[in-house]
Amino acid sequence: MDQELNNTPHRRYNILTGEWILVSPHRTKRPWQGKTEESKADKKDTYDPSCYLCPGNTRASGDTNPDYQEPYSFVNDFSSLLPDSPEIKFEKGLLQAESEKGICKVVCFSPDHSLTLPLMEVEDITKVIEIWKKEYLELGSAEAINYVQIFENKGAIMGCSNPHPHGQIWSQSSTPTEVLKKSGKFREYWKKNNRSLLLDYLNQELKAGERILDENEHFVSLIPYWAVWPFEAMIIPKRHLQHIGQLNQEEEKAYAEILKKLTIKYDNLFETSFPYSSGIHQAPTDGKEYPEWHFHMSFYPPLLRSATVKKFMVGYEMFAGPQRDITAEQAAKRLNDLPEAHYSKAL
Repeated sequence: MDQELNNTPHRRYNILTGEWILVSPHRTKRPWQGKTEESKADKKDTYDPSCYLCPGNTRASGDTNPDYQEPYSFVNDFSSLLPDSPEIKFEKGLLQAESEKGICKVVCFSPDHSLTLPLMEVEDITKVIEIWKKEYLELGSAEAINYVQIFENKGAIMGCSNPHPHGQIWSQSSTPTEVLKKSGKFREYWKKNNRSLLLDYLNQELKAGERILDENEHFVSLIPYWAVWPFEAMIIPKRHLQHIGQLNQEEEKAYAEILKKLTIKYDNLFETSFPYSSGIHQAPTDGKEYPEWHFHMSFYPPLLRSATVKKFMVGYEMFAGPQRDITAEQAAKRLNDLPEAHYSKAL
């Protein structure tokens, strides 16, 4: 049956959202044999005097960054959400709107302008995870904050406006749509089975083995069965944790290790600094109990055939639903066949 799915148009069900994705593997059975570019090392200086995220530099707001030597967070100078937004509620016929409060922060991963996560040392990535954990707990404890979204947009192709290694955290008073979808599916499964939906899924994936990318004592990275993007991946903790704030020190290091290995594989795929959007989904912070929640990190990279040829969500995807041309199993095999050392180390 699995072999038939690799050659036949079919739909796959996303257990976390309740949505379906169309898979058309017959269209491009070996997509990685398309155009590829000559490897070009993206070498940057460790410090850029014009970068508003480098240590000691002045930002657009006029504030000056401290001479930070470890991950550093600050309130975004161009926040999409504000903590003091006035209370507004509008309703006129079928038209509705209401104000939204929140706090947006920037997290600089490293003082070194030239680095990205796959090029950082595990101990330094662990410090990034520690600051994610700290911000989740602190922002989530604020009375007006009911959800904390940690994410990274990597690369200009993903709309990243600054090449300095950094991510963002948006915290807000409402719970976002994608999280509500997953909350519903987690809760439905928990009520029926009294077990974590994602943990049961993870155990099934570990038994099958064909979509697993990496595994250590505390975490697993894999291509989800229902992946939409060509090389979409997830990092899932083996322990049933509702949020990142519950990680112990040993788990933080294991998280850093698997995060580094996954992003190295991404860079090695087309020998480029691989673009993606990544984000952590975890329990809301509205003071309620969420025993059904199982935190996880997803990666949505757009590249399909080469360092410049990407997957576009157009046509059918915009008007009907998501579709992909390679199966999750084919994508996993392609990544697993790559070396574990970063391609730039061989230059």
